[in-house]
Amino acid sequence: MKTSFFDIENWREIGTTLAKNKTRTFLTAFGIFWGTAMLAMLWGGAHGMEDMIRRNFEGFATNTAIMQSGRRTISYKGFNKGSSWEMTQTDIDNLNRLVRGLRTAVPMINRGDMKTAHGSKSTSAQLKGESSEFKYIFLPIIYEGRYLNESDDREERKVCVLGKRVAGDIFGSASPVGQYISVGGIYYKVVGVAGQTTDISIGGKTDDCVIIPASTMRRAFNMGDRIDGAMLLFDDGFKPSDARRQIDQIISRNHPVHPDDHNAVFFFDISEQFAMVDNLFIGISLLALFVGCGSLLAGIIGVGNIMWVIVKERTQEIGVRRAIGAKPVDIITQILSEGVLLTFIAGFAGICFAVMALAIAQILTADEISTPRFQLTFSQAMAIVSTFVILGTLAGLIPSTKAMKIKPVEAMREGN
Repeated sequence: MKTSFFDIENWREIGTTLAKNKTRTFLTAFGIFWGTAMLAMLWGGAHGMEDMIRRNFEGFATNTAIMQSGRRTISYKGFNKGSSWEMTQTDIDNLNRLVRGLRTAVPMINRGDMKTAHGSKSTSAQLKGESSEFKYIFLPIIYEGRYLNESDDREERKVCVLGKRVAGDIFGSASPVGQYISVGGIYYKVVGVAGQTTDISIGGKTDDCVIIPASTMRRAFNMGDRIDGAMLLFDDGFKPSDARRQIDQIISRNHPVHPDDHNAVFFFDISEQFAMVDNLFIGISLLALFVGCGSLLAGIIGVGNIMWVIVKERTQEIGVRRAIGAKPVDIITQILSEGVLLTFIAGFAGICFAVMALAIAQILTADEISTPRFQLTFSQAMAIVSTFVILGTLAGLIPSTKAMKIKPVEAMREGN
């Protein structure tokens, strides 16, 4: 007698055997189905969750730092401990020229709750002074017109970019580009309408602001060379915190601040916070892997258990097969085939269920900015099913090997 893995009669017999024990077959298949689905959903869901979190930072350069003047904690050159100092545009120029690895330093100037009006329409908005290079740190969404450029800052032009919300409050659906608005009693020509993708807000969200050139703002508010602070963008491979000592020395050359007085210069390395977020993503992935492997193990144990039960129930049948000439490999193939069939069908069903669940999650979490990748690639799906089939086969090796060792006489005796 010969039992071939590809013998159609063999597979019919396997189907009949599994159908005779519907409850046991269903429970084992459900364990494999759920284990596969859990692993697939966790794998695809981890990527989707990461995209959702990263969406909050989209459009913001991560390798950055914020810098502002603070209060002296060391008395220096006649200035007592606790006294304050102010940053200037000269500091920005020095940083851009001297700091190694610094891509750009841009000034920050903010004035809050300024009355912004055009004709009879008015609203309240944050007023921000920026340089044209600020767009490398906060990537704006341009809805109309343009953003500030180098000429605007260099020539101190009285132009502005309106945030989307501000433009809507004043102009409604009409285009504000080319119109003049009053901000705190000073008129500026609107050159564009912008918004932001990230949820990060420094000095107000772009949608709620009126943005003018930093040089224009310093002149309009009689600030001279003073600025409120700076944002520093570093090249890849350079950590902002590594440049801290050099920055303190540069500030000390232009201001009566002790070079070792780190508290006199507020310095916040944003890249370190993003590194913590990256570690969070690693933790989520490891958790998904741990839970998924647990579900995988539960499914495989179920396959192994049903194989033991099958061998126990069919001891007499196996003995008869051996008596009429079945080879050991035929017995092993017969037993393993049942496990492979059950694992493949239930695993494939689990993958299909997971793909539908991930597709629904992706639709529900999509917005106008981006769509999180709640997805499972074909290669990932095949890897999960293949892993289940391989481990399911291995789980059936021990009971199938036991079946191979059954002697015909012992099997007949046990059957009686």
